[in-house]
Amino acid sequence: MGTVDRADRFYGEQVLDRLNSRMAEFVARQEMFFLATADGQGECDSTFRAGPPGFLQVLDAETLAYPEYRGNGVMASLGNIRENPHVGILMIDFSQDRIGLHVNGRAQLVTDEAMRRRHPGLPVDPVPGRRPQMWVEVEVEEAYIHCSKHIPKLVKAPLRQGVDGAQTAAGDDGQAWGTDDVRRKGGDYFEAAARRRGLAQR
Repeated sequence: MGTVDRADRFYGEQVLDRLNSRMAEFVARQEMFFLATADGQGECDSTFRAGPPGFLQVLDAETLAYPEYRGNGVMASLGNIRENPHVGILMIDFSQDRIGLHVNGRAQLVTDEAMRRRHPGLPVDPVPGRRPQMWVEVEVEEAYIHCSKHIPKLVKAPLRQGVDGAQTAAGDDGQAWGTDDVRRKGGDYFEAAARRRGLAQR
């Protein structure tokens, strides 16, 4: 494709094996990221993580960590990490700088208790009663820019106080953290279960 020289130049100039100070500052203010994992056979999965600024912790220039909470019970990402520690994290700032940061590295699972013993300054979750089930600690192997060329500009909705005192986006009825209520989790939005039931009844 004729891009070898460009790729070599990019790797030589832009790809670091640790976070520099600007990258660390960028990570510390992110409220979401996309996570890529693969199992032992290389079957891939991608998912989304979100939280208050700082939920993705910069432990040092070579280490990131984020909390894992109860989800849908599938635990695809954690299961993949147990089989294959290689992960990719993509953070995109859609509203302020319209720029992204890739971090590729090796992950390991750490219990909340062990993580807090090693890092006593970790923040306590702002949602009352919610505690991480696990932490994912990522050893940084590559950190590099995702250019702004095709990143859309998005405007954050103003925040308001929810009924439980937590801040939520205007028009939102509040995050349903930890709920098992099918409707509040999104129900069968894509009608996958309904279609399976229909096929089973034929």
